[in-house]
Amino acid sequence: VLDRSGRTTNYVAVKRDITHVLHLEKQLRLAQKMEAIGLMAGGVAHDLNNILAGIVGYPDLLLMTLTKDSELRKPIMDIREAGKRAAAVVDDLLTVARGAAKTRTVHDLNQLILEYLHSPECQKLRSLFPKVEWESDLAAAHPSIVCSPVHIKKVIMNLVTNAGEAIIDQGRVIVSTRNQYMDEAAGAVHEMAAGEYVVLRVQDTGPGISVADAEHIFEPFYTKKALGRSGTGLGLTVVWNTVKDHEGKIVVENSGRGTCFVLYFPVRAGGEEAVPAGDDKPEDLAGRGERILVVDDEPVLRDIAGQTLRSLGYTVDSVSSGESALEFIRENPADLIVLDMLMEPGMNGRQTYEKIIRMYPGQKAVIASGFSKSDDVKAALRLGVGGFIKKPYSVEQLGRVVKEVLQK
Repeated sequence: VLDRSGRTTNYVAVKRDITHVLHLEKQLRLAQKMEAIGLMAGGVAHDLNNILAGIVGYPDLLLMTLTKDSELRKPIMDIREAGKRAAAVVDDLLTVARGAAKTRTVHDLNQLILEYLHSPECQKLRSLFPKVEWESDLAAAHPSIVCSPVHIKKVIMNLVTNAGEAIIDQGRVIVSTRNQYMDEAAGAVHEMAAGEYVVLRVQDTGPGISVADAEHIFEPFYTKKALGRSGTGLGLTVVWNTVKDHEGKIVVENSGRGTCFVLYFPVRAGGEEAVPAGDDKPEDLAGRGERILVVDDEPVLRDIAGQTLRSLGYTVDSVSSGESALEFIRENPADLIVLDMLMEPGMNGRQTYEKIIRMYPGQKAVIASGFSKSDDVKAALRLGVGGFIKKPYSVEQLGRVVKEVLQK
């Protein structure tokens, strides 16, 4: 506003709060990074899992031929464990790429925490940090959530490992749970719907996270861990992705006295009751000469599956494609078929099974894949496939699923 002489006496200013816009831009950048790593993971995971199948599978077969006091047992077991660790990294990539498993069951979160805290992995972590005190404060109400237990236990492991490694010398790591009702006002603060939540807190007394690092901790491959400490830079990315897939929320409370990761999981019905895993002995997995057809485009995987099943007492044939399987089974009926899902070129496992059940309705089969249950795997299960096994698999895992499907 100007006076008669042209001098400014007043002015009108318009300000716009762009905090929400900046927040959305940040979320978009993170989503784009997740998409990029997803494309990469999806492209290499299948090939990596096929390679790792030999590194995990052949040691199992070799160990079956060695005496208990053989000097070769330890190095062969070390090779197998290295293969399993590599497979776990591929699993992390797939979790980031495709999300956590969509099959959910009802689980007591306290029980999942205790299973990890008493696991060999946690005991090893404690031995690496003898000056750290490890504490738990779990809700008496036994909070239950509908979840993928494998992924939630990986979240717990990653957060506890991260907390232990954040402590420079001595300190405390505290894992706690509680039930909490979030009203509309409190929910608005964290952009959460009002309702009942199960809250998991993992707190450490380390130096905290710097402001610069706090902006990036959930990004793939971003890590500030010292050389020699564990981690690929995917741990917190897996945590973020799993919590998101479970429609939860993660909040980071950070100060110079430590860091606390607070995870909110909504309480809702809709999962199936969890079924305890079996503990089969080798003799429980033995077959009675049943004829098994192995269908896989990888020669190494056909060989491993064939040797494994023969060692368990089955009669085994193998072919390299879905088309070959159709030709073979016309003249040679099988009690069960182990079908690889991804076979190139030609039909995949689901397409092959569709054609097989036209000839032999009710044909028993197991689907094998390097991915968790994809849409094609789920479609095959709906068609009547009796079981699914994820590559790379052990002798025990293959033996168990084959036995279970044959007994159905």
